[in-house]
Amino acid sequence: MGKPIKVLISGGGTGGHIFPALSIANALRRRDASTEIMFVGADNRMEMERVPAAGYEIVGLPIAGFDRKRLWRNFRVLWLLIKSRRIASKLIRDFKPDVAVGVGGYASGPTLMMAQKHGVPTLIQEQNSYAGMTNKHLGAKADRICVAYDGMDRFFPASAIIKTGNPVRDVIANCKATQEEAKRELGFDPNRPLVAVVGGSLGARTINESVMASMDMITAAGADILWQTGKFYAEECLKAAEGKEHVKAMAFVDRMDLVYRAADLIVSRAGASTISELQLVGAPAILVPSPNVAEDHQRKNAEALSTRDAAVMILDADSREQLGAQVVALLGDKSRLDTLRANVAAMGLPNSDERIVDEIYNLIGRK
Repeated sequence: MGKPIKVLISGGGTGGHIFPALSIANALRRRDASTEIMFVGADNRMEMERVPAAGYEIVGLPIAGFDRKRLWRNFRVLWLLIKSRRIASKLIRDFKPDVAVGVGGYASGPTLMMAQKHGVPTLIQEQNSYAGMTNKHLGAKADRICVAYDGMDRFFPASAIIKTGNPVRDVIANCKATQEEAKRELGFDPNRPLVAVVGGSLGARTINESVMASMDMITAAGADILWQTGKFYAEECLKAAEGKEHVKAMAFVDRMDLVYRAADLIVSRAGASTISELQLVGAPAILVPSPNVAEDHQRKNAEALSTRDAAVMILDADSREQLGAQVVALLGDKSRLDTLRANVAAMGLPNSDERIVDEIYNLIGRK
């Protein structure tokens, strides 16, 4: 056995970046427990807590995103970028990685730029159907670009692309509960349809307001609602759900694996990780893409499913008026739900983390 390989993994900012990064790290350790892994994240972002909690070392960069509305603020952003590149360069010289992996997020840019400058092989894990500016720039020099959608050669060199899918959290991929068992475990009647509304750990204002406007209509149609409000909106939403027999509201859901198994229909934003989880478990969904993301990539993610009849898309601006009626219509149309379920499952790529590790090993010449 040769010496342990060293892998630098950079990115974060949201769970959509952090969960895939940790999945790749865990797959590397499963392949070879001696693998040395160093994470690079952005100071004061959630990866600085989540990554150490998962048992990995992380270095923070003083990086921030560009302000597209208030351009004068970007002088400080440019200074932080220069400072972050210096820190990343020193880290690469000291750690001497065999390969650098970027999963998106603020820290990914300066880290992979410096890795490429130092001659370290780089791999980009692009989770969305529409690549962001940083990954498009990095992709020109990347050795491998792992994607989840077809047609990504409009952003990256075709010779570097491989379709691996997006890594999904082990707990979701490995859940064996039946729908009845999952409903009972979550405290719901297995004989009633369950609508699971998930807006992320922080919450989604539009989705929460849409649930407030439509929950009586949905429960009157015979369904229960599991409503994950996010911590920012928990107080208001929990108050709105008080006394509603068939609505269970909570700030955060620990067992998303059970939620995916239990739900007859999911209502969600259209982040890349969420969509990959829907595909893996074959869950029918209504997607309400966030309009507040770079390059409007959530809408493009949702369209990648809705145009294949693998999900229903409702635009954020239309959600308050349309969500309730659409939920009721779908719950009353078993054939349509079955079609959505089959089509979204057909898009799933299992074992994506292992496929990405295969590419990492290929880059450094390991079997």
